[in-house]
Amino acid sequence: MTTRPTAGGPLLGIGQVRHARLRPVPNRFAYATWFLLLPLRGLAAQPSPALRRNRSGLMSFHDSDHGDGRGDCLAWLDEVLAAHDVRDADGEVWLHCYPRVLGHTFKPVSFWYCHRADGRLRAVLVEVNNTFGERHCYLLDGADVAYGRELRAAKVFHVSPFCRVEGDYRFRFMFAPPHPPATDPRTEPARTVARIDHHDVDGLLICTSVSGELHALTRGRIAAACARAPLLTLGVVARIHWQALKLWCRRVPFLHKPIAPENFVTR
Repeated sequence: MTTRPTAGGPLLGIGQVRHARLRPVPNRFAYATWFLLLPLRGLAAQPSPALRRNRSGLMSFHDSDHGDGRGDCLAWLDEVLAAHDVRDADGEVWLHCYPRVLGHTFKPVSFWYCHRADGRLRAVLVEVNNTFGERHCYLLDGADVAYGRELRAAKVFHVSPFCRVEGDYRFRFMFAPPHPPATDPRTEPARTVARIDHHDVDGLLICTSVSGELHALTRGRIAAACARAPLLTLGVVARIHWQALKLWCRRVPFLHKPIAPENFVTR
């Protein structure tokens, strides 16, 4: 599962979020979810009629929900890449994120897959939001960046009051193309997996992943996804607090929020 997303228009992912905390008390859960995978450069050239962008609707995508909140999130991303001397990510940028549903959104993590013109992965920007209204980005770039490889970043941003700001994140991003080829009526859809493991000073602490089957974004599929989970984004916040309550009741140490890092992007 090491290929890149297929060319074409925006995609809808239907899948699952998994989370496992290993200590000091085990806590595991899995939830059904759905998400967007958007080719931002392609959409700039040819907007999708199925995607309500910067407009209200049952399901919509707003540029201002990302980056520094401006009305063109791709322009913000290009500025970030240039500021960190990543100047050859001039191919497609695929943004994996939650949409707004009925006007509400919360995006715990979004992934920006930045490609070279020849389609090779050049960098990944991991955009993290916490429930305190703060946002931070981890820029993963360098010779080792590729689908299927482990990529690391030191943890500098507070997310959970039950995890210290220490150790590192270990990322792995994967895509599987349709199989057999799309001309076969038995074809299984393309799939994606984004995995994040948090290691602290004592080793592996948390394993998290989001995975799903990828389908062309259509109005019919949007309606079906919203019918399946009409409170998707409100549910994300509710589940975060529910899992936090479970940890608190099991006497996992509660940590106060430290000051956010001075730099908005950590490379």
